[in-house]
Amino acid sequence: MPVISAPQEFNEEELYVDLRSVLGHPLYLKCEGFNFAGSVKLKAAEEMISAAEKDGILTPGSTLVESSSGNLGVALSVIAANRGYQFLCVTDSRCNRSTRRLMEALGSQVHIIAGPDAESGFLGARIDYVRQLVASDPRYVWLNQHSNPNNWVAHYRTTAPAIARQFPKLDILFVGAGTTGTLMGCSRFFREYEKRVRIVAVDSVGSVTFGGPSGTRMIPGLGTGVRPALLDESLVDEVIHVPEADTVRTCHQLARRGFLFGGSTGTVVGAAGKWLADHTAGDELTAVAIAPDLGERYLDTLYQSDWVRGLYGDDVLDELAVGTGSM
Repeated sequence: MPVISAPQEFNEEELYVDLRSVLGHPLYLKCEGFNFAGSVKLKAAEEMISAAEKDGILTPGSTLVESSSGNLGVALSVIAANRGYQFLCVTDSRCNRSTRRLMEALGSQVHIIAGPDAESGFLGARIDYVRQLVASDPRYVWLNQHSNPNNWVAHYRTTAPAIARQFPKLDILFVGAGTTGTLMGCSRFFREYEKRVRIVAVDSVGSVTFGGPSGTRMIPGLGTGVRPALLDESLVDEVIHVPEADTVRTCHQLARRGFLFGGSTGTVVGAAGKWLADHTAGDELTAVAIAPDLGERYLDTLYQSDWVRGLYGDDVLDELAVGTGSM
């Protein structure tokens, strides 16, 4: 029986869902949402905060400030509350209302950027605001998840080794790309541990991370409007871009089987399912995908009919209705 004294001390690391019955292809989904922050971002938050404390950057009286679309903001809120820091999350209008309220319940402040920068989108606008805050008051400490190497170190030390322990003969790993911390940490580990593992990065259509054209994205989590400083494309074997309508379809497909996941998971699983359908004729590969969070925070968006219809049209809902009837 685990007994903990701090919320960041607990994280379920060894839970996988076998999605063969859902997708028709073997895929093990590593569930990262079972901790007190509800997402994989707890690992990066803990690593970055601990490093900043060790280096003397973060001290009593400091106020953490970070740009986040949601999950890292919650993770930092959890640890800040536990360690006695003030925290200001700079997010934007796409951040789920439940996520904002959760951060506030933990004692954090939330500043919402109303509109995107003309060239760098919401992310660029958020980062500009953070830079202004840091320049205005030395008490603000910006961990900067977008360029902080401890972001990927967290997954090099924890996420990837956990996968390797469970699947020593892993063939392919699907990882969503946001800040690319999870992607880079896992890629670096497997390049050293087992070079034959194929690393497939999954991104959203409209993201500029891998050089694609910028476009409107409404589901927080994956994708960026500014190329991540952490990204090293030489560590990635393949990139798959997924339209947000497909993300919605996959999330609902999983929910119909009782698995309620967030948008990032829907994107990654959707990409993995298509890749496996195209590449595994007669061959059974050992494939793993990482699910960053669960779906409760998306009830007002991904799982709300009016929201889906307003953004992606009636076709997506019609397809979902047909799929429900056929199961």
